[in-house]
Amino acid sequence: MTSRTPRDSRLRLVRPRPLAATSQAVTQHRTRRPAPRPPEGTPPPAELAVMARARLAGAARVAHWAGASLRPGRDGAAPDDKGTLSHATAERAAADLGLTAAQVSADWDTARLAGLVEVHGDSARPGWRLRAWHRDDSAVLRGWVALFDAWSLAYPEPADREHAAVAEAVSGMPQVLSFLQLSAGPVPVEQLLDLLAQRVTELRTERCEVPYGPGPAPAEAPLHGAAEHTDLAPLLDWALEALAYVGALTCADGQATLTPLGSWAVWVKLEQICVAAQSPAGNIEQNAEAMLRGCAQLRPNAARAEYRAWLAARTVGSAVTQLLDAARGEDALLRGLAFEALRVVGAPAEPEVRAVAAETPLRPYALLWLAEYDGTDPEDAYEVLTREEATWLWVDTAAAVADHGEAPLLVRHLESAVQPTVPQLLDEVRAVGHPRTVQVLVALAAAHPDPALARAVRRAAFQVHTGGS
Repeated sequence: MTSRTPRDSRLRLVRPRPLAATSQAVTQHRTRRPAPRPPEGTPPPAELAVMARARLAGAARVAHWAGASLRPGRDGAAPDDKGTLSHATAERAAADLGLTAAQVSADWDTARLAGLVEVHGDSARPGWRLRAWHRDDSAVLRGWVALFDAWSLAYPEPADREHAAVAEAVSGMPQVLSFLQLSAGPVPVEQLLDLLAQRVTELRTERCEVPYGPGPAPAEAPLHGAAEHTDLAPLLDWALEALAYVGALTCADGQATLTPLGSWAVWVKLEQICVAAQSPAGNIEQNAEAMLRGCAQLRPNAARAEYRAWLAARTVGSAVTQLLDAARGEDALLRGLAFEALRVVGAPAEPEVRAVAAETPLRPYALLWLAEYDGTDPEDAYEVLTREEATWLWVDTAAAVADHGEAPLLVRHLESAVQPTVPQLLDEVRAVGHPRTVQVLVALAAAHPDPALARAVRRAAFQVHTGGS
């Protein structure tokens, strides 16, 4: 005889990974995309990481010193303005490390650009890349790529040039770097100057700019081009010096050559853009919602590459706004994927993510994002959530699984609940007030093979629907 009392089925206590579960639940039958191979002659990642560690050795040394010597509660641990080193702190580090204060300041700036030091408001602390410095080659390479991306900030720009002219040169350098990478060898600087001048002209044409200042008539455009070469030559020299400073290229005898690190980094960025542009959905040109739906069928690494390419085609502020708008929609799967994309954005997204933590539907996702950003291990980040927030996230993730996954996955999702028993879970799910509670419980009841448990879940769904107890 079957008891009418719902059995007190125990749930296995496992670390909840709701964000991971959401994306995994709908990608069980994804086809593998062959990983693109770097150009022949590119060193393996382990060798590239050795090169990156060598270039960032000074920055890592200063960051380690700061982590050990400027901890809260220690003498001299007061944060410096906007995360920069004060002169007194730089002098102290120089004395401890046997360097000059100027060297310490330069290495500190490099550490910030490479993510070895993270600035939060008016204070700074060691970043996650520094914690993984000796054991994770990928973290080291990502740190060097961050420095490579910020080459124009790592090296002082010419003082005698207008900011607009410098910005044009910076905007034109990706095409120069691509040409260097495809050339796979030394290229005369004069040839690079021609290419940069051509790209700057294209940028001005796209903005519908007319050449300003005294100059020849349009029929004498070649003379204007010669003058433009004269104006751009110092800026190209500065750009090449800055890229050499970060370790991306070398210059000698009037020729420029990408280093193995620089060639690999440019190839990676070109590959990311090509993969996104050639994807069936054309993700790089889509809005955030369409892009996230296109990425839902990709493996995590491929999806992150899509996110990076999509972000590269937009300003950071616009991209973050679009992602958060997509997260506010009704599709819970897009909510989880939007915050995965925001993880790729990193530090620039922090103010906006912190602001949306006040919005109930986004709060659990935002708190997990902020915890990981602050250095908490992703496996432990869920501990920042209250019981109610964790339950809300459990229901939201279940909604994504119910909409996009399969019945067995929804049943297995029970294991990620923080409640130790099904009755406790049902009581707290009913109390949390998630708008998809009824649909989630009905779907779970239909999927679960245990008749008694299914009846209890169905009864809870009916009570939520009717407002009963």
